[in-house]
Amino acid sequence: MTENSSRTELFKTLVAKSNLKQDIYANTLNTLRLFKSVIEDMTKDFLLASTDLNPHENTTFENRYRGDFEIEMKFGGDILLFLMHSNVFEFSRDHEIMRTPYIREDKNRSFCGIINIYNFLSDSFKYNRFNDVGYLIGRVFINKENHYFIEGKRELGFIFNDFSKNEMNQEAAQKLIEAAVLYTINFDLLTPPYEQVKMVSVNEMKNTLDAISMKTGKRLGFHFQEDKPE
Repeated sequence: MTENSSRTELFKTLVAKSNLKQDIYANTLNTLRLFKSVIEDMTKDFLLASTDLNPHENTTFENRYRGDFEIEMKFGGDILLFLMHSNVFEFSRDHEIMRTPYIREDKNRSFCGIINIYNFLSDSFKYNRFNDVGYLIGRVFINKENHYFIEGKRELGFIFNDFSKNEMNQEAAQKLIEAAVLYTINFDLLTPPYEQVKMVSVNEMKNTLDAISMKTGKRLGFHFQEDKPE
């Protein structure tokens, strides 16, 4: 093989990989836009239904956008943040998804864009409680064929785990968002262990309660793993 032909092959590989990642990026961004559309529709539907369901108007359902890659969805005392990463990733060789026939047929299907879904308490933002913690409740992976796979907690991880068949569209986005909201509603705030909060420093107590250095979160000591049966 001559130097020119070798270099041509190198350039072909570069262009092919670049085009693959651009296609995946476009699919992931379009998925985020689908999420935005679903969330806006849900917000409108809640406002229409709130006359009967929410007579005291003390339950909120709002959304806003912090940039091209972030959606904030606020309902009740919770916030869901949908954050799209601008880069494309591949599953590790040890990941279970790599052993599926779908990936073995075409390894390029394992390259994905990612949208992370985080749950925070709305009061954490309202009162600038910077030590409060949020929770990653799901990661949405989108590949070149616009198929999606979700690693997540309970409903999210169990329902949306067939990578070879799940194709992202308006209906899929709606089911995913509704499942995320339902999971969040049922993911209740637990009192932190007594041993963890029994001592407070003078400095912490002198600060306002809004900035006190005791973390608030639904599950302190959270690590991203499957929920254990209760």
